[in-house]
Amino acid sequence: MLALAVFLRNRYRYLQTGILLIVMPAGFLLAQSSRSRAVDVQVKADPANRKVVITAGGKPFTEFIYPDTMEKPVLYPIYAPDGQLITRGFPLLPRPGEPVDHPHHIGLWFDYENVNGLDFWNNSFAIPAEKKHSYGWIRMDSIIMASNIKAKGGDKGIVQYDANWTDQQKNVLLQENTIFIFTATKDERIIDRSTTLTAAQDVSFPDAKDGMLGLRVTRELQIPSKVPGEFVDDKGNITKVAAGNAPDINGTYLTSEGKMGDSAWGTRGAWCMLYGKKQQDTLSILIIDHPANPGYPTYWHARGYGLFAANPLGQKIFSKDKEAMNYRLEKGKSVVFRYRIVVSAGNRRLSTDRIRQLTDAFTRPE
Repeated sequence: MLALAVFLRNRYRYLQTGILLIVMPAGFLLAQSSRSRAVDVQVKADPANRKVVITAGGKPFTEFIYPDTMEKPVLYPIYAPDGQLITRGFPLLPRPGEPVDHPHHIGLWFDYENVNGLDFWNNSFAIPAEKKHSYGWIRMDSIIMASNIKAKGGDKGIVQYDANWTDQQKNVLLQENTIFIFTATKDERIIDRSTTLTAAQDVSFPDAKDGMLGLRVTRELQIPSKVPGEFVDDKGNITKVAAGNAPDINGTYLTSEGKMGDSAWGTRGAWCMLYGKKQQDTLSILIIDHPANPGYPTYWHARGYGLFAANPLGQKIFSKDKEAMNYRLEKGKSVVFRYRIVVSAGNRRLSTDRIRQLTDAFTRPE
């Protein structure tokens, strides 16, 4: 994974927008799933609509979207192998009966609550104009690359982009380069994300609760609850979350350390899985942390109402003041964050043996 990311970053950083078909050396090819044969993944850039469409076996996988109207680029929507959505529809495409809290929770994203005092996590259309100066934007640069890797057993998809983390005046704090690698089998969809942040000025990430890799899931995968929630961010903004206890709400978490359900929140683990029944299938969503990431093993900001997040830089609230991170980057220095997201569908959840295989393949040294 690391070698592939470095190869792509060095070779394609300055390519223009478009589709590129490349043949990779055998050493760069990802291991094929032992569960079933690989399914061809295709990516197609659509710059006019500011998105890249990713398909697996000709069926929807996800889209990388970066409209000017949004405060960050995201993967949205994301589909399970059986064609069912794993992401919440709101606020882009609301669906009946789903919660409408936290409008900044869109698909799968990556940002942080406090970067030099600016809140990138909570920024959305819901923030009043007079308060926008306290929030940050992740603005796409002019470069985006979409390509396919020809590989034995099935094509892999690559999406690479550059973006700037800025304030309201478009002053750059961080330069971001992200590479997505998309693979698929009949039963699994895999997203490997490698994000390099380079400081355009001295940057601090004070310890904060909200960050960094986030996913907002479909209502069926919420943990059943009869009690509404109320959450307060670092600016005192209060968000109320409705209780969810309908018969089709049946999700639960499991971590590498054996924490289950609501007990997963605020604990460390090398991986965390959310799973539950949706219609006829059991859906599993697995997020794997990488040992090279800062703060490994990450704290899981995994909420029962449908927020599934890994936050390696926010440790104070999770450890009850026993730890604090307060990460810093000097101007010109870089840091890399790597994650694997696996979505499966079938008669049962992902087994611990399969999780071990997926983790070993992702984290083994190159």
